[in-house]
Amino acid sequence: MRERRAALDRRRAREFETFAAGAAGRLLHAAVLLTGEPPDAAPRAQRLLIAALSRTYAEWDRLSGDDGEDPYDRARRELVLRFAREAAWRAPARRGRRGRRAGGVLGELGPQERVVLVLRLYEGLAEEQTAALIGLPVERVRVVCARAVAAMRERARRRGTRPGPSGLREAGR
Repeated sequence: MRERRAALDRRRAREFETFAAGAAGRLLHAAVLLTGEPPDAAPRAQRLLIAALSRTYAEWDRLSGDDGEDPYDRARRELVLRFAREAAWRAPARRGRRGRRAGGVLGELGPQERVVLVLRLYEGLAEEQTAALIGLPVERVRVVCARAVAAMRERARRRGTRPGPSGLREAGR
């Protein structure tokens, strides 16, 4: 019985390692976009990724079955929800004068706008899926996305640049 359990545990670990090897890069990039950290030094993004993958591994048996949830969807949801909880603690009122805004491509946007843009444009989720994931009405997701895209265009216009290949594209347009 122990040998059988050990064999199952090894198989589970191999399956998860394969999943993590394939998904970690994309999830880390999403976390970097959310946190606004530079890609080469992103400790918050890495912590978000590790926490999301840890939670996914803890629920692996329920996820890996034929009728289970997609492991990537689960890891992405955990990443986004952890970021949202952390962002609530880092609200402008708590940052004080020395607090700093996020940098990167999405640095001028608020946490909610970053989450919506990453889910809609980088991850390619539909408005309905995005709304369900973060608990907002579909119309609110639509408005937040439009406002964030307009802010990004205005930022690019002010700087005299065109938005580069950052992985963010307007979905469905």
